[in-house]
Amino acid sequence: MRRWLIRVLLLLLIGWGAFFALAPGIVERGLNQIDGKPLPPVSERARALHETLTIVDLHSDSLLWSRDFLKRAGRGHMDLPRLQDGHVALQVLASTTKSPKGQNYDANSGDTDNITMLVFAQLQPPRTWNSLFQRALYHSEKLHRASAASNGALRTVADTAELDALLAARRGKPLVTGAMLSIEGLHVLEGDIANLDKLYGAGFRMAGLTHFFDNDLAGSMHGIKKGGLTPLGRQVVTRMEAKGMIVDIAHLSPAGVTELLKMARRPVVSSHGGVQATCKVNRNLSDDQIRGVAATGGLIGIGYWDAAVCDTSPASIAKAMKHVRDLVGINHVALGSDYDGATTVRFDTSHLVQVTQALIDAGFTDDEIRAAMGGNAIRVLSAGLVPLTPPVEAP
Repeated sequence: MRRWLIRVLLLLLIGWGAFFALAPGIVERGLNQIDGKPLPPVSERARALHETLTIVDLHSDSLLWSRDFLKRAGRGHMDLPRLQDGHVALQVLASTTKSPKGQNYDANSGDTDNITMLVFAQLQPPRTWNSLFQRALYHSEKLHRASAASNGALRTVADTAELDALLAARRGKPLVTGAMLSIEGLHVLEGDIANLDKLYGAGFRMAGLTHFFDNDLAGSMHGIKKGGLTPLGRQVVTRMEAKGMIVDIAHLSPAGVTELLKMARRPVVSSHGGVQATCKVNRNLSDDQIRGVAATGGLIGIGYWDAAVCDTSPASIAKAMKHVRDLVGINHVALGSDYDGATTVRFDTSHLVQVTQALIDAGFTDDEIRAAMGGNAIRVLSAGLVPLTPPVEAP
């Protein structure tokens, strides 16, 4: 009987070990895919131009997954070696902490969460099991550990001095890559605005108010009520602008977008998504919303997955970017891949030259391509990371 019990326990331990070792990778392979469709040829002109670009991507969810960001992975869309291959100067990495079961673009409640099981399976610290705020702090720690272990190849960026130093370093060899922290939904505040200061202290410099469900700051475009900003939401927006944190309207309800754009005193961004004019999905921005973001001096980050551009081809990405350019000007066009965000795309970040080629094919000039691929983002970040003096108090 004793031997039998020992064998059962060993089998259970082996089973649990296999679960923790294999399950996170299996889940990610199922959610972050490359569709395998053929890519168009890339010209020598595109390759040469691409190597001169300062490329910035406004949104990736790579910190969610349990892989070594410094090593080339056989799954997902992004890691440091692939960012280097794609010639990316600065990658904005989001902390995604909660995702409702049965997630869809139409209507989700915040009563359930898929990410909690992933937190367990990835053996994250116990403090992250029941706290969304602690999950965000863990993502910050994860990035800073990777940066410290990278021998200078990966630099965190949290202010204009660090951004300037990154750009200066990229003028030499070897190339370095920057990373800036963002938050996908300020439900991570857990109702306490003081937590915003702690997140700022942890290096977060961009944040969206909502994700796929309504919260105590605002309604989500995918929520149940889809309401506007709450008093807490207005207070948080004002404090973010004062501190030098970029406000992101991605996933915010139409009512919330309207109210936020009216009160914004600094450039806002839509970090990842598409435009209704080229892909009529409720996830995407109307022309009026695009004009509103542009009026703040902000950016529209175009994503690469099918619901953002109604296809995964580089040409469809360029088509959405062209619409923004033609509507409000090239200065408001940016990249917002949503890599590693449970998306299916045509290419990973190592093949970003495909976007450069698609923009050439769409008739963009070299200067327009420089702006869209990262120049605009550098301009907005450089201005938006500077705290206001004196700080503006919430109304």
